[in-house]
Amino acid sequence: MILSDGYSANAVLLFMAVALPFIGGVLLPFFHRHAELRDAISITVSLALCVLVSQLVDVYVDGGRPKLALWELFPGFSLVLSLRPLGVLFAATAAFLWVATTFYAIGYMRKNKEKGQTRFFTCFALSIAMTMGIALSDNLFTLFIFYEMLTLLTYPLVVHHGDKSAMHGARKYLLTLLGTSLGLLLPAILVVQHVTGTLDFARGGILSDTLTPVQTGLLLAMFAFGIGKAALMPVHRWLPAAMVAPTPVSALLHAVAVVKAGVFSIGMVIIYIFGYDMLRIQTEQDWMAGTWLKYAAAFTIIVASLTALRLDNLKQRLAYSTVSQLSYVILGAALLAPLSIAGAMLHIVAHAFGKITLFFAAGAIYTASKKKFVSELDGIGKAMPWTMLAFTIGALSIIGIPPAIGFISKWYILLGAMHAKDYVVLAVIIASSLLNAAYLLPIIHRAFFREPKEAIIHGEAPKPMVVAMMVTAGMTILLFFFARDILSIAAESLSAWEPLHLP
Repeated sequence: MILSDGYSANAVLLFMAVALPFIGGVLLPFFHRHAELRDAISITVSLALCVLVSQLVDVYVDGGRPKLALWELFPGFSLVLSLRPLGVLFAATAAFLWVATTFYAIGYMRKNKEKGQTRFFTCFALSIAMTMGIALSDNLFTLFIFYEMLTLLTYPLVVHHGDKSAMHGARKYLLTLLGTSLGLLLPAILVVQHVTGTLDFARGGILSDTLTPVQTGLLLAMFAFGIGKAALMPVHRWLPAAMVAPTPVSALLHAVAVVKAGVFSIGMVIIYIFGYDMLRIQTEQDWMAGTWLKYAAAFTIIVASLTALRLDNLKQRLAYSTVSQLSYVILGAALLAPLSIAGAMLHIVAHAFGKITLFFAAGAIYTASKKKFVSELDGIGKAMPWTMLAFTIGALSIIGIPPAIGFISKWYILLGAMHAKDYVVLAVIIASSLLNAAYLLPIIHRAFFREPKEAIIHGEAPKPMVVAMMVTAGMTILLFFFARDILSIAAESLSAWEPLHLP
């Protein structure tokens, strides 16, 4: 291991951000006979990672840009970690939400008497380690290695229940994500290495004028569909299929870590491999260079929203909502307008907090009542007021209603579209927000304003679950007032080309 900036404390922090959850995951199996101690270790490690990542945020804000070279496979293919603006946001989001999900998962797994709890928490910790590796990657090779490991380590979580539906969903999950990454993403990385001689992320991109617009468009397609975790249609079916997993998996890995690893990776590729300027110039010459991605994202947003509208299964509805919301990030980046790109990066954070709150609420409803379908939720708000309050806050953020953070992220994508005079994107965002309201608000109406079809004899889910969802719901509101700070960090990824003046 080589510390690129010497044996500095900041470089060590990069290493520890990946190593800490990995070590925690390795230790947990030794305590499978001691549930209390195992859970205490999970909580301690998640809290420690949150503190460590907060230190990395302070380092970044203070101007520190540590870089850590871990291992060189052969020239041009090295494992290197570094601190970049988008990585800071992704790492901080995942680290904070791991704490909330750990508390939530302990309550959920115990109340539902789930089997294989040690395996569950072990794979959870190891998956977070891979997520930190993705967030802190300094080049495409490093990102690819951690990306693939995240797929493999989350497979046991998806197949956790071990029944026929779990096996079917996990098979689709694994085959889709491995197939797209090995069939498209890896060849795209090799093309970049062949054309440029490097895989390092660089401000302004590394492709420059080495490709024609058509070649650029084809390579961009290989990345967009090769990064299957971004769930761009038609490479999206793995995500609803993975809803067979326990709700804590759906909450963190399929509302934050896995899916956000996908859109984060696409953002890094657009900004640091293709380059914002190069894509914009080539797109003006030929729509094949990048305009098609904007329309692919818009199609995914609308179709996934319409699909969510007709689904009665609550988790499935939330899954298709996620497919739609992920493409907001892709759409914002594909607009190639500075404000929309900053808004897209903010949407990674906004959607993470809003959607994890919704999944937490869905899991709490199932734990307390065993209800899985929207049509069963009449009057449940009277028995579970805290759960449905959290659900309401999460829904407001996904729809884009203030004072929830989702309003700000959508607003900046809209601003970017207005500056670019792209009225198609404006129409898509407005229409999809109305669809968001159409598939989320009726759930709230049922819960609070309809009489139950039968007597409700249950109350709230266990306290750790309720507390966790209220924390994430509270953060969804609190972040609304700190959105400018997040946007300022996101905007630094664009500052090499033109100043971004935030309204």
